[in-house]
Amino acid sequence: MVTFSLHASPSDTAAQWIDLARRAEAAGYDALLVPDHPGVTVNPFVALAAAAAVTTRIGLGSNVSNAGVREPMLLATDVASLDLVSAGRARLGVGAGHTPAEWRAVGRERPDVAGRVRRAVAVAEAVRALLDGEEVTVDTPDLVLRDARLETPRPVQRRIPLTVGTSNSSLLRWAGAHADVVGLAGLGRTLPDGYNHEVRWRAADIEAQLAQVAAGAAGRAEPPALEALVQQVVVTDDAEAAAAEMARDVGLSVAELLATPYVLMGTEDEIVAAVTAHRRRWGITRFVVRAPAVDALTPILPRLATVN
Repeated sequence: MVTFSLHASPSDTAAQWIDLARRAEAAGYDALLVPDHPGVTVNPFVALAAAAAVTTRIGLGSNVSNAGVREPMLLATDVASLDLVSAGRARLGVGAGHTPAEWRAVGRERPDVAGRVRRAVAVAEAVRALLDGEEVTVDTPDLVLRDARLETPRPVQRRIPLTVGTSNSSLLRWAGAHADVVGLAGLGRTLPDGYNHEVRWRAADIEAQLAQVAAGAAGRAEPPALEALVQQVVVTDDAEAAAAEMARDVGLSVAELLATPYVLMGTEDEIVAAVTAHRRRWGITRFVVRAPAVDALTPILPRLATVN
């Protein structure tokens, strides 16, 4: 089975956000996911709590929270609170973070890659332990907690699903061993603006990343689900023409771009065929699309849900 989630954020009025949440649930999206970039996006948990009040089924989570600037006690409280008010629909999303401004805004300098990965792992482990009701003490250069315990609110779910979003080899291995979902965006080096990236969308790049996940998952009874963040969806009769400009921008051929799971372009039949191919070749069963795609993709969702 293949699922689709919607990556979105309130950008205008509360009424428009509430309407989008209702539409996403009615259309059959699996989850509503809000980006978490302090200073340039809304607080995801406030937005998701508002969405929870007008929905009953759709999953709700951040995509993903920056473990470098989010403290485990506060993140665990946010996620548990969301799980309570949504009657057990919260999801925990964690990443190592890539935007230098977010560290500076909280009085820290962004660590090197290894430091960010260590911090992400430590935060994910601590938040999961807190949500499980454990007392947590950590004293390392990357993270400090002392006698931390989340007594209230307690989550409704016995185990809140953990998504780790990353392209880093070490974190992919850790996610393979411990996460419920590995979020793949195919992103490479962060560009000078701190938000955009080079891409790693070629087949060899995807195979290398999935090999790291598989290595981490060795021995697990059930490996994590694989999820791709789709950057653009275009329903068109001329996929090659639609892909040409983006292919030039990211340094791929049109054929390479159309073969990656990070874009979906073509007729409805071609998009269904592409998702089927990604499911069979890569084992990707979860896709996240951005808000501008909601109208174009919604009519295809019933067909996509039957892909296996």
